[in-house]
Amino acid sequence: MKFIVSSSALLKQLQSINGVVTNNPVVPILENFLFEIEDGKLTITASDLETSMMTELPVEARESGRIAAPARILLDTLKNLPDQPVTFTLDEETYTIEIASSNGRYKLAGENATDFPRVPVVKGTAPVEMPSSSLSRAINKTIFAVSTDELRPAMTGILVQLADNQVTFVATDGHRLLRYRRSDVGAGQTSNIIIPRKAFNLLKGALPSEATPVRMEFNASNAYFSFNQMRLVCRLIDERYPDYENVIPVSNPNKLIISRQELLNSVKRISIYSNKTTHQVRLRLAGSELTVSAEDLDFSNEANEKLACQYDGEDMEIGFNAKFLQEMLSNIDSEEITLELSTPNRAGLLMPTTPDDHESILMLVMPVMLNNYV
Repeated sequence: MKFIVSSSALLKQLQSINGVVTNNPVVPILENFLFEIEDGKLTITASDLETSMMTELPVEARESGRIAAPARILLDTLKNLPDQPVTFTLDEETYTIEIASSNGRYKLAGENATDFPRVPVVKGTAPVEMPSSSLSRAINKTIFAVSTDELRPAMTGILVQLADNQVTFVATDGHRLLRYRRSDVGAGQTSNIIIPRKAFNLLKGALPSEATPVRMEFNASNAYFSFNQMRLVCRLIDERYPDYENVIPVSNPNKLIISRQELLNSVKRISIYSNKTTHQVRLRLAGSELTVSAEDLDFSNEANEKLACQYDGEDMEIGFNAKFLQEMLSNIDSEEITLELSTPNRAGLLMPTTPDDHESILMLVMPVMLNNYV
């Protein structure tokens, strides 16, 4: 069986799904791409049992067939070929693959396609459509706060809450919590699902920059995303997500409004002088002035800066992890941010002062207990 395809077009499609392929997988066949040809169309699948990605492209082919092709050697070969038509000859008896280009011929050993795991089919739910730009933004605004603690599997994914007139994405690692909500996407149904971090990372990398509708479908065990010629199927995390709404403090009488960039730059500079274990920075609020300070007593390092701000509330001092503050401030787009506080031992709420239409971002960060040295 033969097919002819552009080397650069094939390479682009392989690279878009290559993130699924893991080194030393549990099942050796998963080191391969599954090639399936039917009606002049090549469908390529990569899988790690939990997540599968499929893409397709037109090829010149007269016959149909299937074979598993080794991912790494195939990618390395195509990366080093100039853009040109290449001819693949597949032997389904011996599972050998021969690539012919204008430069030469390359022969590699494939595997039996029937050993490749079947991709689950998601049916029975009403599909939800979301613009690729909105989905990409939702992933970017939450994924950095996903937990890596395998002992709490629910928190190693992003909670997606579907409602009639909105979609909410939630991520937390126990120290901070991100809630991103869109009111311009209605699901027409109510359900809560947890998508693994890897699946959303792969999706983020594959989503096109131009506006494209993304179709999402879910059942009890899998989620299915499709756009253009790309499809992704992932197994859901079958756990109960923490009741995050109870963690968000309701009464926050102390409100700080400040330039996002000024605070971010200050925290970056001051954190250089913080303790390398706790990364603790102090925020001292008094009148219309914010003092950002840090100290590392082991090395006698300390620094402080004063910033102008709008503050409405009692004078107070609170400590935060500088790394968490930096990440959160970097993921807000507005020029000014609002920090709502109640007491030094309660979580602070960070949000854009002027939110975008149809979008709500709330970031919660737990404080670090201060050691007040005399």
